[in-house]
Amino acid sequence: MLLKLLLLNLALAAYLTGVIWTVQLVHYPGFARAARDTFADFHRQHSRQISWVVIAPMVLELGLAGALAWLGAELGAVRWWALALVLLIWAATFFITVPFHHRLAQGYDYVAIDGLVRTNWVRTLAWTARAGLLGGLLWQQLGA
Repeated sequence: MLLKLLLLNLALAAYLTGVIWTVQLVHYPGFARAARDTFADFHRQHSRQISWVVIAPMVLELGLAGALAWLGAELGAVRWWALALVLLIWAATFFITVPFHHRLAQGYDYVAIDGLVRTNWVRTLAWTARAGLLGGLLWQQLGA
């Protein structure tokens, strides 16, 4: 049971890590090159489409991270770090990223785009660290 839970956590973390690196290196920097006169429509379409890609996996990841922390006592304190990274990602999403997106929903704003790109590194690095941490835990479990 624990191995399956760990695998599910790692699969979601790896998926979301790939998504966030794509967003960080391609999508968000591309906002600066979008047409200013149609930016609000562009942003609305991006937000609607990316929601299908991230919302369900993020919610599932939060639940599975909680389950792993609760049920994975044999993993030691590392399981709490894995959960803490998810909580950091959620906090950064709702307190930093979402407000920038609300500003951009009003139209082109280079300062908001730049802020979005700069602050998104928190989520990018947190997901990368989480995937690495879970990969290490899985390696440890398979070797045990």
